[in-house]
Amino acid sequence: MEPQQKPSRVLVVTHPLREDVAELAEKLAAALRSAGVAVKICSGATQSLGRPDALLVGDEVTGDTADLVLALGGDGTVLRSAKIAAAADVPLLGVNFGKVGFLAEAETGELETVVQRLLDGEYTVEERTALMVEATGTDGEEKVSWAFNDIAVEKAEPARMLELFIEIDGTRIARYGSDGVVVASPTGSTAHAMSAGGPVVWPDVDALVVVPMNAHALFAKPMVVHSSSEIRIGVESVGTEGALIADGKELTRLTAGSTVTIRRSKRPVKLVRMSSRSFASRLVSKLSLPVDGWRHGRI
Repeated sequence: MEPQQKPSRVLVVTHPLREDVAELAEKLAAALRSAGVAVKICSGATQSLGRPDALLVGDEVTGDTADLVLALGGDGTVLRSAKIAAAADVPLLGVNFGKVGFLAEAETGELETVVQRLLDGEYTVEERTALMVEATGTDGEEKVSWAFNDIAVEKAEPARMLELFIEIDGTRIARYGSDGVVVASPTGSTAHAMSAGGPVVWPDVDALVVVPMNAHALFAKPMVVHSSSEIRIGVESVGTEGALIADGKELTRLTAGSTVTIRRSKRPVKLVRMSSRSFASRLVSKLSLPVDGWRHGRI
């Protein structure tokens, strides 16, 4: 492992509702400051991360921005932090305070080790594919957003199906009523897409995943497409609204005639890695996979 440069300015993002996380964030910040690192602590609430000055660390007159983002919380906190880290093109390190913490690199009890390894530059940086989405309404209004895990077009009314079509690189390949469609990055393949029946994709695979949700059709299988593909989803339901969801957050409502175009983002997420564990190992441990099977121990 080649040593990385010691960060000089760190933005610590915390879970907005966890007092225990806030207390540990203060201790972590004190340890970093004692080593000469400028630190700013920011709540993980959406409104706080959306401010233009979210990345400003230290003397506000100089306007210095963080060169590393440290997220303390569950996967939701990491997802919110990923957006500002990617926009600033700086690495992101997640420390898990949640239940699964699939996106985190370290656990709560490893904070001292995390601080020391950051100061010593003992970590690597891994680029992960992210998503860009453009939604166009019937009035021509456009909405552009970004996601790390997934983009979903879902029905907004529980009792009704959403009629839609899917095009890949300009060719229409499906049209059906369903609960919606989720498009995931390889990193996001273990989240919403997996719950909808999609495949698990290793993070370094150059691909995107398209997964229909409860489609009323005999042929509606998940698809793995190249990351350079353009995925276009059109809403055809009259009288039934769809919802555009990015990393679990609703962006806008979609009416008949609205279209959603999803591509690989030009802004990847740079994740800090401190462990040599393989993705397969993380998959088994994080999801508590029953690798022995029901026949284990039987003759």
